[in-house]
Amino acid sequence: MQLSLATIVVQDYDQAIGFFTGALGFDLVEDSPATTNDGRAKRWVVVRPPGAETGLLLAQADGAEQVASIGNQTGGRVAFFLKVENFDVAYARLLAAGATFVTSPRDEPYGRVAVFLDIAGNKWDLIGGR
Repeated sequence: MQLSLATIVVQDYDQAIGFFTGALGFDLVEDSPATTNDGRAKRWVVVRPPGAETGLLLAQADGAEQVASIGNQTGGRVAFFLKVENFDVAYARLLAAGATFVTSPRDEPYGRVAVFLDIAGNKWDLIGGR
């Protein structure tokens, strides 16, 4: 058994692709035309960290309920955990790319950690060693 995808609801496909591939360095695995359950056009957009098997489906919000969930898919809690080999390098890369950090880096028993926001406003833990 394997978890293959998790969905992030975003405002715009192309802006989200830019953030995940540019700021985070993820690979764009798929960007294909698709249709909604009622036949309207949409895109199937999947990104994932290099070498990872689990990816993120970037889903452009469709309707008021989905728009309302952008950036708050987990009720304000950290939603995603990005583990990196070198925290300082990854932290500097994200800062240079304009990522918003909502906490300063701190040391925890499991590694160095800081919370940042993705392009949709969801909270992520950046976790790594030095």
